[in-house]
Amino acid sequence: MTRILVTGAAGFIGSHVCEYFLSTGHSVIGLDNFNDYYDPSIKQKNCADLKNRYPEFQCIWGDIRDANSVSSAFSDAPFHTVIHLAAMAGVRPSLQNPALYQDVNLTGTMTLFEAARMHGVQKILFASSSSVYGNNHKVPFAETDPVDHPISPYAATKKAGELLAYTYHHLYQIPIACLRFFTVYGPRQRPEMAIHKFAASLLSGTPIDVYNQGLCERDYTYIDDIVSGIVAIWESDYTYDIVNLGNSDTISTLDLIKKIEHSVGRSAKLNLLPAQPGDVDKTYADITHANRTYGYSPRTNLDIGIPQFIDWLTAQEVAS
Repeated sequence: MTRILVTGAAGFIGSHVCEYFLSTGHSVIGLDNFNDYYDPSIKQKNCADLKNRYPEFQCIWGDIRDANSVSSAFSDAPFHTVIHLAAMAGVRPSLQNPALYQDVNLTGTMTLFEAARMHGVQKILFASSSSVYGNNHKVPFAETDPVDHPISPYAATKKAGELLAYTYHHLYQIPIACLRFFTVYGPRQRPEMAIHKFAASLLSGTPIDVYNQGLCERDYTYIDDIVSGIVAIWESDYTYDIVNLGNSDTISTLDLIKKIEHSVGRSAKLNLLPAQPGDVDKTYADITHANRTYGYSPRTNLDIGIPQFIDWLTAQEVAS
């Protein structure tokens, strides 16, 4: 049994990561501040469901920017691993409040890394983002590509987080893997994210705002594949690494909506709008390194993942 701290444990990816490690017999402590970026009751339910299934699970309220909160999470017993998923998420909101993103994503990460160093954590996994690639002209995006031109404050904080991770690895020899997630979706996905928002609009019959005339392309990755990638890297011996975790496929927003329409059985009402500042034109993961080094091989394409998500979403609406 390994003792693991998961920051952002109440969120979409965090709750799935906790679920996996709890189901395989590990001791998991969650840390989350249950902020109002989206409805906190959703995050509270995620934690309550985990607690009901795994009574030994603890999710501590705490802000990663607060050294006392972070220190208290480390106080009971040593952690072998920290999986750092907590962050202010979202590209567009980061343009409205860049100071908050800098504070949470950098000050918070520094505070967490310091606590991990002082308490002898043996391994860290840090959630980065495909947004660090900016409008990279070379596709698919490889970890060796330059990432010196982020186009949103959110992307800049994730790039800076990777640099901070390298510094802590270099100075203190802590193994740290930076995981560049490519547009994750699936059950418990945040409600403002594209697939969730589009599907909910279709089910309710409300129009869908579609930016950049629907021409943006994204590499959508199902949550089970993300978790399997995290686990494969965690089980490996690494020093410092950056790893793309994507589906290695890309689709336009308009074609994505067609797939959701097919799964829901309804036609969408589209409100075509200009491109938004900070949004990249395309994401597309080269997962060669993840596959060769860690055996990562995503299994869930959109034709499988979207119906599974729609089934979950409709079940949630019935239950509510």
